[in-house]
Amino acid sequence: MELGNMLQQLAGGMLITTEIFVLTLLFSLPLGLFLSFGRMSKIGVLRFITKIYISVMRGTPLMLQLIVVYFAPYYVFGMKISKGYRMVAVILAFVLNYAAYFAEIYRSGIESMPVGQYEAAKILGYSRAQTFVKIILPQVIKRVLPAVTNEMITLVKDTSLAFVLTVTEMFTIAKQIAAAQASVAPLMAAGVFYYIFNLVVAMVMEHVEKRLNYYRG
Repeated sequence: MELGNMLQQLAGGMLITTEIFVLTLLFSLPLGLFLSFGRMSKIGVLRFITKIYISVMRGTPLMLQLIVVYFAPYYVFGMKISKGYRMVAVILAFVLNYAAYFAEIYRSGIESMPVGQYEAAKILGYSRAQTFVKIILPQVIKRVLPAVTNEMITLVKDTSLAFVLTVTEMFTIAKQIAAAQASVAPLMAAGVFYYIFNLVVAMVMEHVEKRLNYYRG
C-alpha cells in the first residue's frame, strides 16, 4: 500500500477519533459540573447517589462501560440493537465516564475557594447564583484547567477503545493496515497522529490558561 493511501485511510479514522473527542467534551464538561453540585449537595440522598455514580464510573474500566451501554437496551428493555447505535453508545459511555472525572475536578476547585469570597459577595448584595457565576466560577475554571487538560489528553488516547464496539477510529484502522501489510509502519504513523493531536490540545489549553491569568484565586 502506498504511503499516501495509508495516510488517507488513517486521516479518515482520525475524523472519527476527533468526533468522539469533541462530542465527549461537549456533553461531559457541563454534565460534570452538575454532578459536582450533586456531590456537594446538602440533600443527603442526592449526595449519596452522586457519590456512588462517580465511584462506579471511576472504579470500573471504560471498556466494560462501553459494553454495558451498548448491550443494556437489549438485555434490560428487550430492544433491538442497530448498527447505527454503536457510535451513539460510544459517545454515551465516554460522556458518562468522563463526566465523573470532571465532576471531581470541579468539586475540588469549588471547595478550594475561600469562604470569605462568598461572604463578601453576600454583603455586596449578590445572590448565590450571581456569586457563583460571576465570582467563583471564573476562578474555579482557572484553577482546574491543568487537571482538565490532563483528562483531555487521556481522552484522545482513550478514543482507541471504541474498537470494542467495532467503531473504526484511527487506531483500529492502523491495526487493520498493519495486519494486512505485516508492518508496524501504520502503527507508528498512528502514534504520530495521536502525538500531534495531543500537542494541539495542550497548546490550545495553554493559550486559554494564559488568557485567564488575570483571575487570581
